[in-house]
Amino acid sequence: MSNLDDGAGLRLAQDEVVSLASELIRIDTTNTGDPATVVGERAAAEWVAEKLGEVGYETTYVESGAKGRGNVVARLAGADPSRGALLVHGHLDVVPADASEWSVHPFSGAVQDGYVWGRGAVDMKDMVAMTLAVARRFKREGVVPPRDIVFAFLADEEAGGLFGAKWLVDNRPELFEGVTEAISEVGGFSITLKDDVRAYLVETAEKGIRWLKLRVRGTAGHGSMIHNDNAVAKLAAAVTKLGQHRFPIVIRPSVREFLDGVTEITGLEFPDDDIEGAVGKLGALSRMIGATLRDTANPTMLSAGYKANVIPSLAEATVDCRILPGREEAFDRELAELLGPDVEREWLGLPPVETTFDGALVDAMTASITAEDPGARVLPYMLSGGTDAKSFQQLGIRNFGFAPLKLPADLDFSGLFHGVDERVPVDALQFGVRVLDRFLRNS
Repeated sequence: MSNLDDGAGLRLAQDEVVSLASELIRIDTTNTGDPATVVGERAAAEWVAEKLGEVGYETTYVESGAKGRGNVVARLAGADPSRGALLVHGHLDVVPADASEWSVHPFSGAVQDGYVWGRGAVDMKDMVAMTLAVARRFKREGVVPPRDIVFAFLADEEAGGLFGAKWLVDNRPELFEGVTEAISEVGGFSITLKDDVRAYLVETAEKGIRWLKLRVRGTAGHGSMIHNDNAVAKLAAAVTKLGQHRFPIVIRPSVREFLDGVTEITGLEFPDDDIEGAVGKLGALSRMIGATLRDTANPTMLSAGYKANVIPSLAEATVDCRILPGREEAFDRELAELLGPDVEREWLGLPPVETTFDGALVDAMTASITAEDPGARVLPYMLSGGTDAKSFQQLGIRNFGFAPLKLPADLDFSGLFHGVDERVPVDALQFGVRVLDRFLRNS
């Protein structure tokens, strides 16, 4: 046991989280999706292992068969080994950033104006730093949580986790032995709804992801001739049709619970005959919630041809598809009817995630939030994007997004994900440490 008193230990963790987040942001872990150009994941993983090791953790460092794709896992023994363990996981990679667009350098980790700035500040080096600060405190002070906690710091989430969570689940599942529940990113953050009443959104569901490759074949020829079998023209027509299509509205339980909670707090109603219009009144949050009302299929890339006067025989497009839980088969049928038999389809997919908003873990989340923010509400919601939860659910793990942050009412939090001038408030990080500390002691 440490000779630090409880107050001093918590203050140290709150001070430490800011420097941890800043240091981690300064490690450029850009994940382009191309293994040849990925940087920094090994350096970040070794840095995490060092921070855990210096307070006494035994860590497992694993590269996933691809050089430099580092992952770190550590386990803290709990009081009751017969209980299912809790997984706390975060990814170390970030999406690219163009420094010319930023107010500060995206890999500076600058601490100014009450924020920590840089790529990964909210996605998700903030949660990694909070997790490290609490994990280090527990080890320094000999804290024994109610059950085992597995801490995992992972590579490649931004490109589907093929060299991170998915690889570990497929090849090293023993690292997660006994884990029954997990928490990670894109949940636990606050939105201010009415009269300074904050709701904290816990992610209980995620849309599925399909990165779809469309391929159309035609007859090659000279660009000066008349052609009735032009692959580029046929692909353009298919992509236009897909881009203009609207899939049906389907309200999943997590979305309905969120909307009902907003109605109870604000009085705003969400009638079935104009639910999109009503969601549009939620301000910046409307983008995130609106995307969970229906499936989406957004064309993002086109590729065809090699010379201005040559009609190619092949044209390809990439489409980012996001599919509601329970809609996979219906989505496939609708897509096939829309595109027809002449458009070849090939995809890489990650499944939807969905759990219920109940149980002892949810109670512990709610209690830890309201202890720090009395009067707050805790609501479930569905994430339109995806996280490493998609891989961990293959092990039968129940997944939640819970990276607690108390945010300013005027901060467009969802707009910071993959955005310019990504940043996280210093006091939100410190709030998150206090909440996580209480949550992990009582979960």
